Amino acid sequence: MTEDEEAMEAALAEAVAALGHGDVPVGAVVRRGGEVLAARHNERERSGDPTAHAELLALRDAAAALGRWRLDGCALYVTLEPCAMCAGALVAARVDRVVFSAADPKAGACGSLYNICSDPRLNHELEVVASVLAPRGAELLEDFFATRRPSR
Repeated sequence: MTEDEEAMEAALAEAVAALGHGDVPVGAVVRRGGEVLAARHNERERSGDPTAHAELLALRDAAAALGRWRLDGCALYVTLEPCAMCAGALVAARVDRVVFSAADPKAGACGSLYNICSDPRLNHELEVVASVLAPRGAELLEDFFATRRPSR
C-alpha cells in the first residue's frame, strides 16, 4: 500500500463517521511527512454550518496543531474532489498537495469543473493527485445518495 493509499484509508474512515449524523460521507486528513495533523469529516448537518466541509475543518485543526496558518509542507487527503470553497482554502493555506478519491463532475474545483489549485493566476499552486481509491470513495457517496433519492 502506498503512502497516499494509507492516508486515503484514514480519510475514508472519517467519511464513514459522517454517516452517524446524517452528513454527506466526506472525510479529510492532513498529513505533514508521515504525521497526521488532523482528521475530520463533514459536519454541515450536525453543526448547521454551511462551511463545515471536511476539508475546512481539517485545515483549521492542522493550523491549530502547527500554531500557524501556513500549511506548507502539508498534504490534504479527501474522499471527494474539493469544491471551489475548499480548493480556495487549500490555496490560501499554502498546502503543498491535495489527493482526492472520487471526482466531482458537478462541483469539483481540482480539475473536473474548475482548476483552482493549479491556476497560475493565483498566488499559490499545489500538486493535485486524483483517483486514489476512487471506487471506494465513489461507492460511499453513491450508497448515501441512493437512500435519499426516490427511485427513477
